[in-house]
Amino acid sequence: MQSLKHQLNGLISQLSKEEETVLRQKLDNLMSVYPFNEYEFIISTLLGLKKLNLDDYYLMRDEYIARNMYLHIFEISAPRGFGELWAQGHIKELAPDLVKPTKKIDPNYAGQYDFMLKVDDDKFITIEVKASRAVDFNNHEPLYVKALSKDENMPFDMNFQQVKPKCCDVFVWMGVWRDVIRYWVFSSNEVATNKYYSAGQHRGNVGEGQLHFNRENIDEFTSYEAKSDNLKQAILDAYLRQIAPVKK
Repeated sequence: MQSLKHQLNGLISQLSKEEETVLRQKLDNLMSVYPFNEYEFIISTLLGLKKLNLDDYYLMRDEYIARNMYLHIFEISAPRGFGELWAQGHIKELAPDLVKPTKKIDPNYAGQYDFMLKVDDDKFITIEVKASRAVDFNNHEPLYVKALSKDENMPFDMNFQQVKPKCCDVFVWMGVWRDVIRYWVFSSNEVATNKYYSAGQHRGNVGEGQLHFNRENIDEFTSYEAKSDNLKQAILDAYLRQIAPVKK
């Protein structure tokens, strides 16, 4: 958003003094009702004043979309809509071999994990999916306004909550920026023994904790990061680390 504002302000500054004054006065009193907002007003005005031609507008639009490919995900307000419906659906698209658990497959299943991955005829890897979004930590505006791009040097805190290492074999964690989605795959033991994992998120919730990714520590998790087209193999690798940890 800052890049778009900078582009538009640069074009506004090229107007005559009178045109700029009139435009800024109108912006001060502008009433926005979706989809008519200040950006639509500025762009249409600049087109009308011939300070922006159609080709330049198309280029500006394409560049904005490229910088904000995943901004719509920040508009999902309900926690269940983001964490369950979107995140789990996204992972299923990337790794189609994942299956939703049922009591028929696992008689002990009670909602404690999200997916299963078949290893052989009588063995499944149990998988929990967690997702969080990178937003400007010091900004109190709506999520889609304070959403960060991967290169912005602002503090963020992605909090992966209600983490229960004893309830699954593998965790798949997703971090969403406005222009990229990143994935990390851990064995449950790697989460439970991580120095950033805090057990006892809520009083009385035994075996449940949380882990924060922020600008200061996120690079420490590079070894667990996976590519979007390699999630199934990353899950298998994490499971193997779980059942046969490498001795140090």
